Amino acid sequence: MKATIDGRECEIRAVWFEDGRVRMIDQRQLPARIVIVDFDDHLDIAEAIRNMTTRGAPSIGATAAYGMCMAALNGCDLERAASDLKAARPTANDLFYAVDHMVEALGDGADPVEAADGYAQMMVDKCTMIGEYGAELISDGMRIMTHCNAGALATVDVGTALAPMRRAWAQGKRFFVYASETRPRLQGMQLTAWELNQEGIDHAIIPDGASAYYMSQGVDMIITGADRIAENGDFANKIGTFDKAIVAKHLGIPFYVAAPVSTFDFDTGTGEDIVIEQRSEEEVTMVGDTRIAPVGSKALNPAFDVTPAELVTAFITEMGILRPDEIHRVRQ
Repeated sequence: MKATIDGRECEIRAVWFEDGRVRMIDQRQLPARIVIVDFDDHLDIAEAIRNMTTRGAPSIGATAAYGMCMAALNGCDLERAASDLKAARPTANDLFYAVDHMVEALGDGADPVEAADGYAQMMVDKCTMIGEYGAELISDGMRIMTHCNAGALATVDVGTALAPMRRAWAQGKRFFVYASETRPRLQGMQLTAWELNQEGIDHAIIPDGASAYYMSQGVDMIITGADRIAENGDFANKIGTFDKAIVAKHLGIPFYVAAPVSTFDFDTGTGEDIVIEQRSEEEVTMVGDTRIAPVGSKALNPAFDVTPAELVTAFITEMGILRPDEIHRVRQ
């Protein structure tokens, strides 16, 4: 992804391995500043996943792969390390997919760094293909809506939902993006808008509650990412996605989900079987050290919701664009 660091434009990834350490962008610090943090212990990497130093399903997966890499380099028990990393967050399937991938690779004698680097690059390559397929759906003059952050920050590089936009913009197509702020952590406002700024893509941030209004005024397409996709096509994504899908169905707006095959979980039958992460009240009630909610009022803070497959127009994957009833084609 493009980023301006110390006044210089450069290319950077969300997470990588360098000089014996795992390095990543601390996404909690964006957009105010770019901070790179280093880790040399898999338990600290698990905590970085848990506290959302790194986030986004494919980036979580790559980070977990590097966590297994560090566990192997440090001579840790790999079964225990796999359990530690899988416990970091419950909803994103890529976390489990990546850990299992590394357990198999390390069990076959692979070099830990090469295996983790290979996994991260595999995610980038998949996202590149998502961009190629998805860009075909975008035309000049379109108004596109997205939710949360499914860009390079969430996917090591390139993105899922943002990949088609990046590719279409590079092809010379010009369009406008509505980026909903995405409560409670404001990842759409803070991260997606930051990425769109870096790419020079025309956009505006809108309050989550204004999404239906702008959709009624004319939105041509909605593209989101996903954290887990069940066998029947139901999918979990950041809280507020379900709302948009319902309104899109009512208004006849195509609703696309961009995700690599690693996000599909064919061991999960339907959306009802997806574990929804519940995060702390303070993410809702506090801004910094200041409480903004009345004392005594509790907050409920689910990180995700589940959108039924019937509301999805198609899934944009590295294997092509598939209707919900076609996703069995990506089964591995």
